[in-house]
Amino acid sequence: MTGDLWELVEPLLAGVERPSRYIDREWGARSGAHDAYRVALMYPDTYEVGMANQALQVLAARLGAMDGVGVERVFLPWLDMLSAMRAEGVPLFTLESCAPVAECDLLGITLPYELTYSNILEALDLAGIPLRAAERRDGDPLVIGGGPCSHNPEPMAPFFDAILVGDGEEAVLEIVSAHRAARERGATRAETLHDLCTIGGVYVPSLYEPGPGGALAPVDDAPVRVTRRVVTDLDAYESPICPVVPYADVVHDRSTIEVLRGCSRGCRFCQAGMVYRPVRERSADSIVRDAMASLRCTGYEELSLTSLSTADHSALADILRRLSRRLEGTAVSVSVPSLRVDSFTLTLARLLGGGHKTGLTFAPEAGSQRLRDVINKNVTEEELITTVRSAFSAGWRRVKLYFMLGLPTETDDDVVAIGTLVDRVLAEARAATPPAERGGLRVAVSVSTFVPKAHTPFQWEGQIPLPEVRRRQSLLRGVMPHKGVELSWHDAEVSALEAVLAAGDRSVADAIEAAWRAGASFDAWTERYSFARWLRAFEEVGLDAAALATTPRPLDAPLPWAHIDSGLSERFLRDERERALSGVTTDDCTFAECTGCGVCGALGTDIVLAGERRG
Repeated sequence: MTGDLWELVEPLLAGVERPSRYIDREWGARSGAHDAYRVALMYPDTYEVGMANQALQVLAARLGAMDGVGVERVFLPWLDMLSAMRAEGVPLFTLESCAPVAECDLLGITLPYELTYSNILEALDLAGIPLRAAERRDGDPLVIGGGPCSHNPEPMAPFFDAILVGDGEEAVLEIVSAHRAARERGATRAETLHDLCTIGGVYVPSLYEPGPGGALAPVDDAPVRVTRRVVTDLDAYESPICPVVPYADVVHDRSTIEVLRGCSRGCRFCQAGMVYRPVRERSADSIVRDAMASLRCTGYEELSLTSLSTADHSALADILRRLSRRLEGTAVSVSVPSLRVDSFTLTLARLLGGGHKTGLTFAPEAGSQRLRDVINKNVTEEELITTVRSAFSAGWRRVKLYFMLGLPTETDDDVVAIGTLVDRVLAEARAATPPAERGGLRVAVSVSTFVPKAHTPFQWEGQIPLPEVRRRQSLLRGVMPHKGVELSWHDAEVSALEAVLAAGDRSVADAIEAAWRAGASFDAWTERYSFARWLRAFEEVGLDAAALATTPRPLDAPLPWAHIDSGLSERFLRDERERALSGVTTDDCTFAECTGCGVCGALGTDIVLAGERRG
C-alpha cells in the first residue's frame, strides 16, 4: 500500500484482531490508483465473508479489462477497527491502494442479504458519503447497488443513486461508460442519472414517486417498469481464472467455478429459483478449461462447482470424470454446495469426493408429502429414504437435513411429520451402518422460519407470528428423536426482521436508518443482533414491524416491487399460488414442457443446456 492515508492506517493494525483484513498484496491483487476512472466494489461485511463472494471477482475482472478503469475492493472493518478509524478520523478506504472511497468515481455495493442493510449505512457514513442519494452533490461518487436483494430495492432505494437488477457482466460496463461520457461533457449528477435509467436493468429510485393507489410511478420519461438484465450466453464470459487469493482463512476458501445460472425446479418459496430463470448452463469444455486454469493460478486444493442446483447440470457426470482424470494424484478435491435428493447417485458422490466419505446435505424442506406438494418441492419421502440407505451402505456416516416451519397451509400434523421423517432417516441410516460404526453416525437437522419473498407465488403471504413460531418449535422439539440427531434453529427473531425488510416499501428506509443510528451493524452476526433495537427503530418512525411481517397482502393491492420486472408473468405467479393451495405440483420446465412463466419471451432468452440452446 502507498499513499498518505496508509500512514494513518498502519499504526492502527497493531491494536486490532486479524490485521490481514486491511492490507493488500495478496496474490492476484492489482492496484487501480493510477487509472483515470476508479471503481470501488464493496461487499458489506468483513473481509473473510466478502472474499467468498464470487460476483465480486467476476465484476472486478470485467471492469478491470476496460481501458483506463481501475477496480479495487472494499469491505466493512470489524468493530475494533471501526472504532479506531473513527477515533483517528480515518475514512473508509480501498484495499489495494488505501485510497479514500469518497475519492473514487463509482462505489458499487452488493445487496446480498437483508441483514447487511445497516452495514451499508455504516460504510457510507465512514466513507464520508451522504447517506441519502438526494443529499449527494456532483463531486460525490455514484453509489450503485446490485445483487439478490435488488429484486425488491425499495427498503434501500433512498440510499442509492441507482440499482442494477439482474446479471451484471454486460451492464456494469455500460454503467461505467455512460458515467465517463457524462463527465466528459460536463453533465450534472441529475443528468447522469437520467442517462443511467436508459440502460437495461438499471433502476434510478429518484425518478419514481408514489402514484394513485400507492404504486410507484416514473417521472421524467423513466421506464414504467425496470426489466431484469439477463446474460444469455455464459460461455461468452470466461470465469475469473486468477482471482485474488487471501492471506488468511476466509469463508469458502477455495477455487470456485460457476457451472450454470438459474433453476427451474419451481420451489414456490424460493426467490432465487424464480428470479434467475431461465437455466443457462456453461459448456463442459469451458468449465473444465477454467477450472484447471484457476487451480494452476491459485494453488487451491479444493474446487467448488457452484450454482443454485449444480447436480442438475446435464453434463455434470462428464465434467466430473474429466476433472477427475486431470486431477488424479494432485490431492485436489471437487465439491458442490448441496445436492437434491432426486439428483443424488453414488456414482456422482464418488466422483465428487474421490471416494472420500464427507457429509451429505439435503433439503426436504417439509416433513409431509402434502406440504412438499404445496411448495412444489417434488421430492418424495421414499426418494429420501432410498438415498440415505444407499449412501450409508456405501460408507457415508453423516447427513444434514434442512426444513422450514411456517410454510403456507402448514398444520401441526406437518410439524410432527418432520420428526417422523427424521426418525425414519435415522433408522434407515442405522440399519445400513455396521454395528461397530454406528457410534459415529449423525443426522443433523436445521430448521428455519419461512420468509415470504418478492417475485414468488408466496409473495402475498404473511409470516406466522413469533409466538406461533415458538409454539411450533416446541412441538417439533417434543417429537424429534434425541439420540443421534443434532437439532438447530435459525433464530426466529432474525427471520422476523428479514420478513419485514424483504417485503418492505420505501418507508422502511427510515426504520433502517433509525436502527443504524441506534447502533445496528453486523446484524447477521449473532453476537451483534438486537431485535429489540430494531423494534424501537420501527416504532420511532411510526411503523408496526410485526404487522408488516405477518399481514398477508391483498391480491389486488399494488406490491412495493411492482415496477421491477423479473420476467415472470403475474398470471403465472397467481396460478402457482392457486396450485399450491390445491396441493398441485408443477414440473421442471428444463426437461419438460413450458410452464408458461413468461421469462423466455419477456427477456428474449431461452434455456441453454451444456452450451446448446434448447429448441
